[in-house]
Amino acid sequence: MLEGAEGVGRELRGVAAGGEPGVVNRKLLGALAERGLLGRVFRRGGGGEFVPTSAVELCLVREGLARYCTEAETALAVQGLGAYPIVRAGRTEVIQEWVPRVAAGEVAAGFALTEPEAGSDVASLALRAERDGDGFRLSGEKTFISNAPDADIYSVFARTSDAGSKGITAFAVPRASEGLSGERIALVSPHPIGRLRFDRVFVPESHVLGEVDGGMRVAMRTLDLFRPSVGAFAVGMGQAALDAAVTHAAGRVAFGRRLSEFQAVSHQLAEVAARLQAARLLVHDAATAYDSGAGRTGHLSAMAKLFATETAQFAVDTAIQVHGARALERGHLLEHLYREVRAPRIYEGATEIQREIIARHLFRGR
Repeated sequence: MLEGAEGVGRELRGVAAGGEPGVVNRKLLGALAERGLLGRVFRRGGGGEFVPTSAVELCLVREGLARYCTEAETALAVQGLGAYPIVRAGRTEVIQEWVPRVAAGEVAAGFALTEPEAGSDVASLALRAERDGDGFRLSGEKTFISNAPDADIYSVFARTSDAGSKGITAFAVPRASEGLSGERIALVSPHPIGRLRFDRVFVPESHVLGEVDGGMRVAMRTLDLFRPSVGAFAVGMGQAALDAAVTHAAGRVAFGRRLSEFQAVSHQLAEVAARLQAARLLVHDAATAYDSGAGRTGHLSAMAKLFATETAQFAVDTAIQVHGARALERGHLLEHLYREVRAPRIYEGATEIQREIIARHLFRGR
């Protein structure tokens, strides 16, 4: 758990409340940097270079923040997701230009993978990247992109050949690039999410991330790191819901007894507590395996994300049932969590995709 998370969460909630729904909250990014939280995601090695964070560290930070301030958690997570392809696969000059400012909360980053006709089926990406002199011209559309259209730098995945998943290349694309435009998308939970349109956007060769036609490896390695931490985000929200339900049940009196004395209530909360602990252990098992370099860990990340996000939905729904109608009032913590908890079952690979990853691992080589 993030040390001092409750106090930090209270401070960050005030900054988050001052933001505009659906728009990048740059003051919140700055506050995350000032409190050293972005520094825990973007770590520097002994020579001052940026090195990948540990998955365990990322999970601890995300769970701690999610329990007390989901807006701060999301802001931190999308900074990491958007910039990690650059950290892992960018040229030195691109890393030096962008990552220090992302880590300082001075600029916002976005991860641009999903398209209108290519969500879970990433191999069907249609955004084209065509050779043009010493670079590429990108044409097409992206949707449900983190921090769009306000991010200053995007990790963009585009098609450079017709070889399916082996024909995708990753690029670092600044927002200021000529021909790049976009708009915001209003969601149930008002995160900064939007569409991007690329009208022959020029990207120099130096901004290719990794190898040409090797973008899928960049995307999957990034997602393998972040998927367990999506589970940590979910566990944090589920724990917040359980905390609220326990407090309510211990103090609320009905029919002359506290709600906690009714077995129908207390046993529901006991079930939530057991599932949350199981989810937490799955998350940390996947993160530890990733950090150990134990080979292919995608199935463990999938298990963690699958179980934790489904468990969080159950936890929030149960907590609302225990509270009754008051939890549905706009502005109530559980009303907020109810809107927040739904999306993680879809983004970075829907629940159904996680099951497919796990199933393929079971039957690999059979």
